Amino acid sequence: MADPKGFLTTARETACTRPVAERLKDWNEVYVPGSLLPIISKQAGRCMDCGIPFCHNGCPLGNLIPEWNDYAYREDWAAASERLHATNNFPEFTGRLCPAPCESACVLGINQPAVTIKNVEVSIIDQAWDNGDVTPQAPDRLSGKTVAVIGSGPAGLAAAQQLTRAGHTVVVYERADRIGGLLRYGIPEFKMEKVHINRRIEQMRAEGTKFRTGIEVGRDITATDLRKRFDAVVVAAGATVSRDLPVPGRELKGIHVAMEYLPLANKVQEGDFLAPPITAEGKHVVVIGGGDTGADCVGTAHRQGALSVTQLEIMPRPSEDRPAAMPWPTFPMLYKVTSAHEEGGERIYSVSTTHFEGDEDGNVQSLHLVEVEFIDGKLTQKPGTERVLPAQLVTLAMGFTGTDQSNGLVEQFGVDLDERGNIARDASYATNADGVFVAGDAGRGQSLIVWAIAEGRSAARGVDRYLTGTSALPYPVKPTDRSLMV
Repeated sequence: MADPKGFLTTARETACTRPVAERLKDWNEVYVPGSLLPIISKQAGRCMDCGIPFCHNGCPLGNLIPEWNDYAYREDWAAASERLHATNNFPEFTGRLCPAPCESACVLGINQPAVTIKNVEVSIIDQAWDNGDVTPQAPDRLSGKTVAVIGSGPAGLAAAQQLTRAGHTVVVYERADRIGGLLRYGIPEFKMEKVHINRRIEQMRAEGTKFRTGIEVGRDITATDLRKRFDAVVVAAGATVSRDLPVPGRELKGIHVAMEYLPLANKVQEGDFLAPPITAEGKHVVVIGGGDTGADCVGTAHRQGALSVTQLEIMPRPSEDRPAAMPWPTFPMLYKVTSAHEEGGERIYSVSTTHFEGDEDGNVQSLHLVEVEFIDGKLTQKPGTERVLPAQLVTLAMGFTGTDQSNGLVEQFGVDLDERGNIARDASYATNADGVFVAGDAGRGQSLIVWAIAEGRSAARGVDRYLTGTSALPYPVKPTDRSLMV
């Protein structure tokens, strides 16, 4: 193990964030550059190298956490990077964006603050890039088989990289103008600067993966044409249909789903706009939805110069301590203060929006809400608790309901859907359509980035086995059919 007494002698320290007043003036990542390197060796030394490392089970990727903690403790960054990449194609993404279920499963976390696994992970990969340890891994030979991957989010990119390295010719189709999916246009720059995506894309290009942007499968190219050109297809189009709020006044101008609002802010950083077409500048902003996407809207509104920012959540405020109903090593629902929340604004829990009001020009001006409570398991409004909030910009960040079917992709491929509206698949990630596989949110529903990468890697093995009859690629998310492990 790293340091046999580390968990006894070293207190938990995390990355330092830049002062709020400073970071609100730019869109750079919120953390102080280089703040982790002086402390990360000792932090990695807190790992207990448990006989049964529950952190493995907490991570869908099965990351070899005690192993790379040991190397990080010894500052052997090349070895740590090798162990990190053994299970994860893009640790710089997960190290910045994952909510770290591994830390919730850390054995030390039973009665002490858990190991800073996420900080160790991002330190290892940042050092690997700085030291030149991340290089293209082109296949030794080509299989002669071709694969189309639809969608360039984390699931699509993981599947594409695995299949390219297995020797197949892979083309990634992305309907947006740049590669990255929600990583590119859904995640604000202050959470992850896009240089991290760009250099992975260059690595994948050097390995042989091809990318086609601005092409929407189902509209710009049909499923029939795609299946004629390729031996297999991976659908990794995400669950991009936003949950709406059908209340009176929803049609007013100034009310947008989060994925209408956030991408425009990112496009400013890409140089596409001098100012975003939808902006919070000089406005009272209300964000409906208490999750990570809502927090992204909060942080974006702060940087755009909002007069005020209020975030609404229909559920009660979570506990700051692990609830008894969510014992270790499960991933608990806890009250979380993100960097965006540190920057200001108000959070209101247990409320529901009843309607919006606008001005004579059809612009939203206010939001009416009411407090709610659970009575006999049913969400019920509390009489006499109505109130009005000023709102000239409202963003709906209430999650996603499934794969986009408006472009004809689902219909053209003829794939079945499950009871939740996701694309159905078997244990090998194959759909009912021969040669068509699905990975990530398109098949799983809205989920975490670690699940997306794990499913992309797993689907790649299913495709590889379909094309060649066998596969040496890993299966992070184990199938129920043991014969598929051969």
